[in-house]
Amino acid sequence: MNKTFWKQFAIALALFLAGYFTFNGKLFAQTLEKPKVSIAVGGKNLFYYLPLTVAEQLGYFKDEGLQVEISDFAGGAKALQALVGGSADVVSGAYEHTINMQAKGQSITAFVLQGRAPQIVLAVSNKTMPNYKSIADLKGKKIGVTAPGSSTNMMANFVLAKGGLKPTDVSFIGVGTSAGALAAMRSGQIDAIANLDPVVTMLQQKNDVRVIADTRTLKDTNDVFGGPMPAATLYTTDAFLKKNPNTAQALTNAMVRALKWLQKAGPSDIIKVVPESYLLGDRALYIDAFMKVREAISPDGMIPDAGPKTALKTLQAFDPELASKNIDLAKTYTNELVKKANAKYK
Repeated sequence: MNKTFWKQFAIALALFLAGYFTFNGKLFAQTLEKPKVSIAVGGKNLFYYLPLTVAEQLGYFKDEGLQVEISDFAGGAKALQALVGGSADVVSGAYEHTINMQAKGQSITAFVLQGRAPQIVLAVSNKTMPNYKSIADLKGKKIGVTAPGSSTNMMANFVLAKGGLKPTDVSFIGVGTSAGALAAMRSGQIDAIANLDPVVTMLQQKNDVRVIADTRTLKDTNDVFGGPMPAATLYTTDAFLKKNPNTAQALTNAMVRALKWLQKAGPSDIIKVVPESYLLGDRALYIDAFMKVREAISPDGMIPDAGPKTALKTLQAFDPELASKNIDLAKTYTNELVKKANAKYK
């Protein structure tokens, strides 16, 4: 064997011992404990989860040495069930679930923020409630949410509570996040809807609904919740984070890179990246909807310190049981992985 071979072998051995590895010809620091990762998401087509789609479609997960399989569910509550049941390693879902699960004795941690505003809109049907005047008018009505127990359900509960109604004063019906939600509203199956874009913008365009609470911008979010409200995150069990720190870092790196890309991307760039099915048959409307929620996308993946407090206060407003629990918010999230990712992708 020639000198070149032994020189390359020595370099490879040194890198291996130093904790480096190669994947598709690229060099990565730290060996991934779990290169194949399954992520559950509730409504992947929503702008709420656009950073996840960007990371997937642009190959950012692969660039970190990961093989990511994404399973799409009807709503965030279903995605959470996949994590708890063991069929998913990580969830792309609402931050609030980390608080609810701690109250139930299960430790789940959010480790990268995708959205700094929930983007959820509560609207009433112009067909079944043309004379709507106040929240009190929703008593006894049917409200469509992505899935019962999801973040859309939680947002609706909070708005109802501010208006003097309890969750039990209405009927919540799961309608999903795309064509099914549109059909449920337009056919009169539901009287109100808590959903996200592009669904909401499509309903507004046809004058199907009247918006009564909107969290697509930072100002609107502050008006509704009284402070910054963390939205979509990547979250997982404490056990996964402890067992797979390098894998979690790789996931965070890919997501932060996607967030940075989104800060510079134009509408035409987004159209080229997302699957055709996301457009729901209307490219111009999709772009219009994206412009409405653009500022809601996190620029860096950091969960603001005041955010978890706002989320806890929101949940306690309509959940008496949670109000009596002693929640340690510091255990519901971490920004440590995001800080490292931002140092890598500036």
